[in-house]
Amino acid sequence: MRFPGHGHRRHPDDDIVIGPLDLSARVDEALAVQAVAFGLGADEVAVRRQIVLRHMTYPGARALGATVAGRLVGFVYGMPNDRTHWWSTVVEPYLRAQGHETWLDDSFVITELHVHPHHQNHGIGRSLITTITDSAAEPRSILSAIDTDSPARGLYHSLGYQDLARQVLFPSAPKPYAVMGAPLPLRRR
Repeated sequence: MRFPGHGHRRHPDDDIVIGPLDLSARVDEALAVQAVAFGLGADEVAVRRQIVLRHMTYPGARALGATVAGRLVGFVYGMPNDRTHWWSTVVEPYLRAQGHETWLDDSFVITELHVHPHHQNHGIGRSLITTITDSAAEPRSILSAIDTDSPARGLYHSLGYQDLARQVLFPSAPKPYAVMGAPLPLRRR
């Protein structure tokens, strides 16, 4: 999938290409994008590197990247949810309290979605998440996002994600998160 000449300059090298990503091979490049987009320091990147590499060994885990002239400017990855995974064990009590515990079953989890700030607001994040969920065998998708009004949460709401639980606290995370879910396929504007 291509996004010709986004932004202010129109140049063939500015074309965005979205396609499969070997995230294990390009983990450092992906985490560099995440660090800028999410404001992560070197210590947090080192921890997340190990997490990403472990996640990519899970059954059904897959990733897509957005590139400009071969340089990664955005990525998404996810997998079928497994209640034994750490994320599920943290969010389960919050979902249960809201009557949404069954969302942990038969769901595709969007684990990470990040676009470099210089390439945001051009539809790249929307394309990444809709493309990866279009190939999901599960009937719905879940994710977590910082629980604040943000462009990311606005995107998720526009795609049909609804809040399933709010003020979810992850160990060592400085801000609370919202767990969101949507039936698949995602809504297209």
